[in-house]
Amino acid sequence: MLPISPQALAALAYCRRPVRAEWSNDGGVTWTPARFGSGQVTPDRGAECRYSASVELLGVPRGRDGINTITTEVRLFQGLGVPRLAVEWVPAGRYVVDRLRRTTLGVSLDLLGREDIIRGADLPTPRTVGPDSAQACAEVLVGEALPGAPVAWRPGADARTALPAFVVDEDRWAALSGGTDTAGVSTGIAAALGAEIYADADGIITVAPVPTLADPVVWRIPHTLATARPAEEETSEDLRNLWVVTGDGGGGGATVGPAYAWDADPGSLTYAGPDPVGDPLAPQRLGLPGVRVRTGRYTSPLVTSMTQADTVARAQLADSLGVQTSLSLTTVCNPGLEPGDVVEVEVGPGRWERHLVDSCPYPLGGVAMTCQTRTSTRRI
Repeated sequence: MLPISPQALAALAYCRRPVRAEWSNDGGVTWTPARFGSGQVTPDRGAECRYSASVELLGVPRGRDGINTITTEVRLFQGLGVPRLAVEWVPAGRYVVDRLRRTTLGVSLDLLGREDIIRGADLPTPRTVGPDSAQACAEVLVGEALPGAPVAWRPGADARTALPAFVVDEDRWAALSGGTDTAGVSTGIAAALGAEIYADADGIITVAPVPTLADPVVWRIPHTLATARPAEEETSEDLRNLWVVTGDGGGGGATVGPAYAWDADPGSLTYAGPDPVGDPLAPQRLGLPGVRVRTGRYTSPLVTSMTQADTVARAQLADSLGVQTSLSLTTVCNPGLEPGDVVEVEVGPGRWERHLVDSCPYPLGGVAMTCQTRTSTRRI
């Protein structure tokens, strides 16, 4: 969760909510204030651009020296005005302009996070990257698209991991995140570390470990903060409870792995059995007819050690478990909430569940937000 004082967190239900908007045409060296009309921010972990927004700005210039779709970046901030305290400004994304429409009072903008700059900077010709550390390879690919932009590495994402040389065909963002080459082989740097890469609310390109339900809870949401009854839904789409991860450069060299990770919790509905790899008949022998194995596979030439393969397998498992039970929760707006945060929700009187936030869109200046979350389901 983004930094918010305890006073502001406690006053979310009744604090003032001013909004601040700024724009820049020089890469963020200088920022010009803009009058905010209306708009919404959509933080979404499943989108290629983690932050997107739609806003109307009033009385702003357009064209080469004003807001345009070529050079303009926009910063948004959601304020929290606690009585008798100064307004706290929470970043609500740094964006490029995807689409501009002229309105009677100004301009209406569709905004995308700074990942879009990297997505648009395809390589003109295929190129070999590495061998080098993950940090060096990522910073070269990012720096060519965003000169001078830092890359933040959060604890748990090992920037020092040695990567072999690999070919980037065209898609720069796929090479950074989790893409494949023309042969269908996975080459994403972040995915090969068991991590994810995105532009955070400040616009900083960030590499972070895949979040799990075991992460610390950042916010407890009692029923008194919910403005509507939570809507629960279950699906088995994209569910995997066994992952097989292999490092294979495809050049005839030694193969790393396979490494395995599975749901080993007997109390989980997605329990894959005591050992679905070494003893697949154990559920039959032990009288566990409800066990169902759903296998996912990941192969990448960037996985060069068993330790790395184990990390990737656990990350893939964490990202594909829990999707079978989702929650749509409308609650008082907390602009500090980020995709990937873990929250505790009172889904019924005295019944609390731990959920991982996938998306948390909110109207700028509004008092409510609707979160899409997921959790793991345990047998009763």
